[in-house]
Amino acid sequence: MNFTDLNLQNPLLNALNDLKLTQPTTIQERAFPVIMSGRDVVGIAQTGTGKTIAYLLPCLRQWKYTKEKHPQILIVVPTRELVVQVVEQVEKLTTYMNTRVVGVFGGVNMVRQTPLLANGVDVLVATPGRLLDFVLNGSVKLKSIKRFIIDEVDEMLNLGFRPQLIRVIDLLPTKRQNLMFSATISSELKDLVADFFTEPVEIEAAPTGTPLENIKQIGFKVPNFFTKVNLLENLLVNNPDFSKVLVFTSTKKLADALYEEIDSKFPEQVGVIHSNKSQNNRFLSLNNFKDNSVRMLIATDIVARGLDISDVSHVVNFDVPDLPENYMHRIGRTGRADKNGVAITFITKADTEYRTAIETLMSRKIRTMAMPTEVEVSKVLTDDELPQVKMKNTLVTIPKKEEGGAAFHEKSDKNKKVNMKVRRAESMKIKYKKPKTRGQKKTK
Repeated sequence: MNFTDLNLQNPLLNALNDLKLTQPTTIQERAFPVIMSGRDVVGIAQTGTGKTIAYLLPCLRQWKYTKEKHPQILIVVPTRELVVQVVEQVEKLTTYMNTRVVGVFGGVNMVRQTPLLANGVDVLVATPGRLLDFVLNGSVKLKSIKRFIIDEVDEMLNLGFRPQLIRVIDLLPTKRQNLMFSATISSELKDLVADFFTEPVEIEAAPTGTPLENIKQIGFKVPNFFTKVNLLENLLVNNPDFSKVLVFTSTKKLADALYEEIDSKFPEQVGVIHSNKSQNNRFLSLNNFKDNSVRMLIATDIVARGLDISDVSHVVNFDVPDLPENYMHRIGRTGRADKNGVAITFITKADTEYRTAIETLMSRKIRTMAMPTEVEVSKVLTDDELPQVKMKNTLVTIPKKEEGGAAFHEKSDKNKKVNMKVRRAESMKIKYKKPKTRGQKKTK
């Protein structure tokens, strides 16, 4: 099937031709007619299968020009990078359409984003928290929303956005079409669908654990952090085909530590991105990697979810993710658009259980190769790798406080507190030895 076989207007077809897209992917082909029918949809497809275009094409096909300033299409995503990416995709698809698209996200002063909304918006892309900020201050009204899309829902729930997401849903018009797209589906996600969707159609392009066939997977058994650094350096030096390398770490601390070790040996060739970095730093690092200004980008799993980074030659799992689904998201950054890719994983003894879970999910083994002999095996361990000394937790019983006893000596009578108040009649009796009276009044 070609895009020309779908019921698309010429403006959309011309935009697709400019992007050199002729054939829809599986998720795009299956989702289009169902979304066009007006049904609620839950789309499940692997990273890199074109989920964004899968929901944008039918939504833009049904969009109609209006003089209203309020958005008709609302797209909620978990990260600021995804906001920028979806906005760019909408702009490319609406090159020949008079459609206004705006993206808003946290980490930036609201005053800078408010003018973007003042002239009206047709398609609004936002992170949940910043969307609520603009709704509550009156800059955005959701009364005209006809289609509500939640992209990368599983990652949004993992990041703790469920309360904000539910609040946004409560503010939307009752009559609307709900679309949800994700790479995985969890029990929490199913509960969300059951609560807010109306008889949704589930579209699954490929099972969650199905690995992409054009990705070569290799594993190296490595003992510790500094040996991993040495191995990564060796691969970069001796393999010119490592031209665009995306390196994943499980924590921000590990990403920074790796950057400090590797940057001096490859000056101005390495970038790093994670949620603790400033807004400008994150965009700069990502853009430098996209346009090949840097050879390698060190990232946490936030980049593995939904971002479209083309022509990644190699993905390196500097450490094995604790969730097997995250491994699939990581390696899905390479081997996109029918191109071949390579995914390399550094595996320690502590990663055995995680590796087994990944192989079980994929129903295939990760082929292990011997580490090059010239790579130095370091004996230096990081603080996190040092053996943990377990101290016996001995609880000390605190003696009970003894109750206070009597004073050391009795007080003298004059120092004892007594009620010294005496009625006047009593004092007069004591003074005169008899009650004092005024006597009988004289009468005439």
